[in-house]
Amino acid sequence: MTPLIIAALLLNIAVLIPVCFGLLSDAPWAIESYGAKTAARDILLAVYFAIAVLSAVLLMVRDPKLIAALLMVQVIYKFSTVVTVGLTHPVVSANLMIAVFHSMVLLVIWRTLGSSV
Repeated sequence: MTPLIIAALLLNIAVLIPVCFGLLSDAPWAIESYGAKTAARDILLAVYFAIAVLSAVLLMVRDPKLIAALLMVQVIYKFSTVVTVGLTHPVVSANLMIAVFHSMVLLVIWRTLGSSV
């Protein structure tokens, strides 16, 4: 597994651990970025937690096809936030930076494994 693929998984974990803790603790920055605690915000927290856990598992399992699937879902939803939320929101801006990075990692995986991914 290339260092870039490992970096993508570590990036997920590094970003999502503090975000999950912020959402759980109702940190002021989390309220400002994600709004007041609601069922919808808690569902997003569950999705973020699942991505973080899966990223940690994939650091051990190291299956490029599974990693590609995770990153592809993230790229799609992160780019979709531009349409659903708008470019001026800080979470969308962060999402776009991560989506661009993950897109590059997907290209590396595709080039490494060919069309079997």
